[in-house]
Amino acid sequence: MASLCRDCSAVHFSKIVKCPSCSSDRIIFHERLEELCVAHIDCDAFYAAIEKRDNPEIRNRPVIVGGGQRGVVATCCYIARLDGVRSAMPMFKALKACPNAVVVRPDFRKYSAVSLEIRQKLGALSPMVQMVSIDEGYIDLSGTKRLHAHLPAALLATLARDIERDLQITISIGLSENRFLAKMASEIDKPRGFAAFSRADAKDVLGPMPVSAIHGVGPAFASRLSKDGLNLIGDVQRKDRADMMRKYGESGQHLWDRSHGIDNRRVSPDRERKSVSSERTFNSDISDPQILDDRLWSVCEETATRAKAHGVAGYVVTLKLKTKTFRSLTRSVTLSEPTQLAQTLFRVARPLLQRETAGTTAYRLIGIGISDLHPAGHDQIDLIDPGVAKRAAAERAMDKARGKFGNQAVQTGRAMRLERRKNTPD
Repeated sequence: MASLCRDCSAVHFSKIVKCPSCSSDRIIFHERLEELCVAHIDCDAFYAAIEKRDNPEIRNRPVIVGGGQRGVVATCCYIARLDGVRSAMPMFKALKACPNAVVVRPDFRKYSAVSLEIRQKLGALSPMVQMVSIDEGYIDLSGTKRLHAHLPAALLATLARDIERDLQITISIGLSENRFLAKMASEIDKPRGFAAFSRADAKDVLGPMPVSAIHGVGPAFASRLSKDGLNLIGDVQRKDRADMMRKYGESGQHLWDRSHGIDNRRVSPDRERKSVSSERTFNSDISDPQILDDRLWSVCEETATRAKAHGVAGYVVTLKLKTKTFRSLTRSVTLSEPTQLAQTLFRVARPLLQRETAGTTAYRLIGIGISDLHPAGHDQIDLIDPGVAKRAAAERAMDKARGKFGNQAVQTGRAMRLERRKNTPD
């Protein structure tokens, strides 16, 4: 049995409740602590934490990061969660549950910059890092003990303190022997948590959890399982694997494996990201082509920011629209060269939008995405549009200025017009 002090990273090869080195009682222990090396890193209320960091006046208030009345909650702080606010909840429901909340519009350029700093800190510990979203990722620390002269658990404890000191946000860590168990462990002690368990603990730790806690078990599948008497993971653990496969096919096999802590996926740094996108739901339906044009520019900028943060460019540009009757429309164009630039996305998507706004149709949502992704390289020269090189250089200069001085340092005329409309109902 080994114990780890989360406040000084000291490892003691016995079970302790208080660290003899620093007197901290933030101790984790596990009989296989020396062997566990796959971790899931999850930032706590990421967007909201960054907004509180940057605005001390709202630090002790409930904060919701999201869109207008008809948008959804991107994330919220833990104070707001006490009132029942959750990610993906419609904003009107969130504000009804927590009427005193401070609502902040998301700033993905700022969030992406912090995400990159976290990725760099993880990369300093091991090349085996797989980010699965802007605020969470996996790291495999196998074989790093000799390099760093510390157990993986101790490296992770130091990482958490470094992030808290340097970036002023907190993370929760799950440590295990595979990705699934590490992910489940990171959920146990949030926020600012650190938990470790292995496959041998699966029966006791996972058994009391609902089957819906396993990724891939949605409401429909959970309802079907419930009708068959399978409400808890423990209910699945008591079933025969072959019986689960016969009754539920591949989903049954997946469910049985996960319930027993089995996951053969590797931490893959080269895992391909399939697409990058952003979308915006309006406070009220919009039919005015000029306003929709401006909204298109906004989502093009957000998508470009995310693509640059991930270092990717895409060949396929897709416009998404949703009508007031909730009918979705998608229109795509394939480029001759991949792009990650907002100007290019806007130039390509604008004709697609104009064809859909020729009539009187009102829309409640607009989005833009890129797919068929490749690592971003140098900006290409477009013989059909020679001015693209100058616009690309200008956009990258704006990115650099914003990164140094903030989003308001440099703005396009279209962005300034959007800013003036911000307090005006759509």
